[in-house]
This record gives sequence, structure tokens and C-alpha cells, in this order.
Amino acid sequence: MTGERTSLERLLADLQGRRVVVYSLGIEGRDLARWLLARGARVTMSDTRTAEQLEAAGAEPPPGIERAVIGQPLVDPEGFDLVAVSQSVLRSDRAIERARKLGIPVISQMQLLLRLAPPRRVIGITGSSGKSTTTALVGEIARRSRSTVLVGGNLGEPLLERIEASPLDADVVLEISHTQLQYTDRSPAIAAVTNVTPNHLDQFTWEEYVELKRHIAVFQSRDDVAILNADDPVSSAFAGTYASSVWWTSVRGPVRGPGAWCAEGEIVVRTEDGSVQPIVPASELRLRGAHNLANAVMAAAIAAAAGYRAEATADVLRTFRGLPHRLQVVGMVRGARFVDDSIATTPERTIAAIRSFAGPVVLLLGGREKHLPLEGLRSEAAARCRAAVCFGEAGPLFAEALRGALPTEVAPDLPSAVERAAAIARPGDTVLLSPAATSFDAYPNFAARGDAFAALVRALPGFEEVEE
Repeated sequence: MTGERTSLERLLADLQGRRVVVYSLGIEGRDLARWLLARGARVTMSDTRTAEQLEAAGAEPPPGIERAVIGQPLVDPEGFDLVAVSQSVLRSDRAIERARKLGIPVISQMQLLLRLAPPRRVIGITGSSGKSTTTALVGEIARRSRSTVLVGGNLGEPLLERIEASPLDADVVLEISHTQLQYTDRSPAIAAVTNVTPNHLDQFTWEEYVELKRHIAVFQSRDDVAILNADDPVSSAFAGTYASSVWWTSVRGPVRGPGAWCAEGEIVVRTEDGSVQPIVPASELRLRGAHNLANAVMAAAIAAAAGYRAEATADVLRTFRGLPHRLQVVGMVRGARFVDDSIATTPERTIAAIRSFAGPVVLLLGGREKHLPLEGLRSEAAARCRAAVCFGEAGPLFAEALRGALPTEVAPDLPSAVERAAAIARPGDTVLLSPAATSFDAYPNFAARGDAFAALVRALPGFEEVEE
């Protein structure tokens, strides 16, 4: 490992004329390619997607690369000095294993980002759910507390060029996915885990997935802070494995030591000196659902650990309306509310979404499933939903899982599902797109699926815009 790290350090110090292959033409791959080109590297890019798929994803190679190889297995790394990867390329990929066998250093965008960040302070947030909303909350609190803040990571904004141009006293707030943690050899100064629940079991074993989430803080020192959710049994068990100080969060009442919690309807923080400060009544949050209360509490803890102003935290928690495709109200159709929760790619997220509404729900489920357990979703849908419309590749599987629990239909695709849901819905119902599966059977990402849903809803007869 030490030899590999030394070799990588030397390469990164002098990339002029070096041959580098970048795996993936996605956002991270293009960010890597531009950074490498600016330092004189000779860059080849490789992506297994076809030209049509890349065009649909807006993935155009940056100018200056030597060639782009697409629509076939990843280029053999032999003959290259360095392999640079997007998070979409797993460590178990044949091309990565081949690079290791050949002794070719491998670096990822997140790994490089964490190397470039110091002496800037990095705040990293991971988790099975809630990490995007928590990152957005912390980013906004940071902007109101400091002169310069960079927010990015798994949220999709390229950061490599921006981080080197930023002041040395800037804070960097990153959403970090489990796949981005595959290659990292550094940890953020403040690392938070919102929760760990079954996800991505089509790519990893449960043990591998849990270990990737734990990895966010394994390189922390005693001066750093890890923030864990006391209500989540999986991630809370990480506490004894870190060298850093541990802060806690809970929506069930006060925590031990520093952290944040919700008790008697109030979000409260306690800092390391033992001082306790109320932040905001939970009733004043604009975000809907118990899961978003947990996100708000986590954001309050991170903000306190970072030393951000409590007033800024309170203001943001009171006013933040949420990110697109996360319980986003599209509008009304004949008295029924239509809600886009396309971000929900697991049953756990869908269960949380269903619980966010008091009235009857017409649930839209479907996409490409990830081999996750469906028993909890079946129980929640049976208790709270009027009906379910299951669509896409996983439609028949979801319909079978719900059989006998509630009225269920199967539709071939999302347009057909929206049409059937509109016909089923009654005034006062919520038609909820919370698919419990990925979009990859029909759409390049959850955002594209959510945009398609919104367009279909707006085209329905009787559609009305609403403000919430």
C-alpha cells in the first residue's frame, strides 16, 4: 500500500505527457479528464454506454482528449501510467483488477478531491437515505456563516477545478456515496452517517455495503469529529471503530455527549463544552415527514460541530423547502395531489414517503429493482394506500409482492402508470411517485424520471399548479 501511494504521489506531482485512461464519461469522469488535461496528461476515456445512451445523459467528451472508446468493455489499462475512475466503476470491475495486477495506480475523483482539499476543512455526509437533503441544509447553513463554501460531491457538481481556485479558509461540504468511498484513503474532518439500511444489494453484499459506509471516517484523527445517528442500530455501531470524537443525533430524545436531538417538539444541540441550545421548533420545519426531521437534526449537529451560527441553522431549517424530486408537489388534478419522490430508489425511502401523508395514497412503484426486501413496503402500503400501480421492468415483481394486500395494477411504463393513477385517484388523495427502484430500465437517472413524471402530470386534463 505504501509503495502504491508513493507511486501515485509521484505521478500526480508530474502528469505532463503521462498516459491516463479515465473510466466513464459521466460527470465525475469529465471532471477528472479536464483536471488531467490541464496538467498536460494524455487522456483516453472509456465508457461501456452506447453513443445514444451517452447523448441522452449529456455525456460529451471534453475537448483535448486523445480518444473516447464507447459501447464496449472498458479499455485494457496496460500501457497507461494511471487509471482514473468515476464512482460508477466498482473496485471489483475486471479493468480495475487488471490495473492492480499490472501495478498501475488507480485514483478516483473523490480520492483526488480529498487530497486537494487541505488545508480547507471538509465536511462529508453519507448514508443510505437523507444525505442529499442533509448536505443541502448544511451547505446553506455554511453559506450564511462563512465567506466561502463549496458544496458538491455526489450532488453532481464538478469540484476539482473549483477547489484549487478556492481560498484556503473555505469549507467544502460533500455528499459522499458508498461507491465514492470505495477508493478513498483520507477522511473528512467532520464525517456524518445519516443511517445505513439495505440498498444496492444488486452490487454488493450487505457486509460490503455496511463497510463502505463505515469507511467515511476510518482515516480520521483524534482532532476530527464523526457524527452518528443513535436511532440507527447499524451506523451507531461504528462509534467504537473510529479514532475521532463521536457526536450523536436522535429524534427520540436527548443523546449522550455532544450532538443534536428532538425532544418535546424542539430541535436542540449540545456542544463539547456541555452547553445546550434550542434551535427551532420541529413544527416550523418546511420539510415534510419524520425522515426529514431526522435530516434536520443531523444538519443541526453538523453545523454545531463546524461552529456555524445557531441563528443561521435556525433560519435555514425554517425556510428550506427541499430538493427537487424529494416529496415535491407537482400540482393538483381534480382534487388529487400529485407528488414527485423519484429519489426513492429503495423500499425504505418509499415507506418514509408514504408515512409523510395523512390521507389515502395512490402509489406508483417501478423501475429496476435492487434485490431488496419488500415485506415492510407491503405492510405499509396495505395500511396507508388506496391502490398501487406498478410499472416498468420491476412492475410485475412489485405487483406480486403486493398481491392481496391492496388493489394493484400493472402498467408497462410510467406514462401508462400516471394515466391509470389519475383514473383511480379521488379528491383528497395523494398520487405518489415513490418507485422503490432505480430508473435505469427507462431513464438515465432519478431526476430524468421525476421530470418525465411532472411533464405527464401537467399534461393531464384539469391540472392546476399549487403552492405548498
